Amino acid sequence: MEKSLTLADYESLAELRYQVRRFLHFSEQAARGAGLEPRQHQLMLTLKGLPAGTRPRIGELAERMQIQHHSTVELVNRLAAGGYVRRHRGGEDRREVLLSLTPKGEQILRELSLHHKAELRMRGPALVAALKRAMQGVGRRSNEIRHKAWSIKGRKKQGARE
Repeated sequence: MEKSLTLADYESLAELRYQVRRFLHFSEQAARGAGLEPRQHQLMLTLKGLPAGTRPRIGELAERMQIQHHSTVELVNRLAAGGYVRRHRGGEDRREVLLSLTPKGEQILRELSLHHKAELRMRGPALVAALKRAMQGVGRRSNEIRHKAWSIKGRKKQGARE
């Protein structure tokens, strides 16, 4: 791990955080404008975007959203009460509770996702550029560290031959 940072490192990290926060702010406002809380929108997107073969259960959603199980249950309760998601029993294990979006949930998620994609097309290049700048410093120093390590090894080998 690196031990020092340059002013440029701080600037690139701050710019990355700004660009990420800018997109998140847009996302939060879009969700609220659609009558959802931001985390409700995130849960719906997480549910719709689960990797193939992943069972749509509370535990998987909690993990992918990086929130507590009980917080996920509360989000699901609110979304179910609003008619956006529904619970149903698993096929073989009737104790298993699976989640799905209702047609109402599908529609609002589609509208929000189209809006998000348009925002990313417009502002995404600045986000990508900020990420690249932040990563360049990391990669450059990693290469410098590797180069120094090779130089030290080379000197040690050379000293052993003399």
